[in-house]
Amino acid sequence: MWFSLSQQIVGDGIQANLLPKVSDYLSLVTALLLAFGLCFQLPVVMTLLGMAGLINSKLMSAGRRYAIVAVVVVAAVVTPPDPISQLMLAVPLVILYEISIWCVRIIEMRRDKADALEAEAA
Repeated sequence: MWFSLSQQIVGDGIQANLLPKVSDYLSLVTALLLAFGLCFQLPVVMTLLGMAGLINSKLMSAGRRYAIVAVVVVAAVVTPPDPISQLMLAVPLVILYEISIWCVRIIEMRRDKADALEAEAA
């Protein structure tokens, strides 16, 4: 909003003022909150997929490049067309993807340890 307000032109007989509607502002804020909220669930979803055995940390590490491209595309589609808001979504999502890899790796180590204990007991 501050960026849009700074684009107003006043002076020399020409005046262009931004007259935002409350509904436009609320729809933008609601869309951004929903997008950011859903995207920040990435570690939870990836951890649950790892617990179900559908993905593993090696697969996630191998697909890191594709995941980063997908994150940038999602950030470009979801956010307004300015690079600052796109980076504000893309950078944390890449960090959350790395955290997801570590969470799945921890789950795999616990599963391997439990399997070793079962094999030892049997």
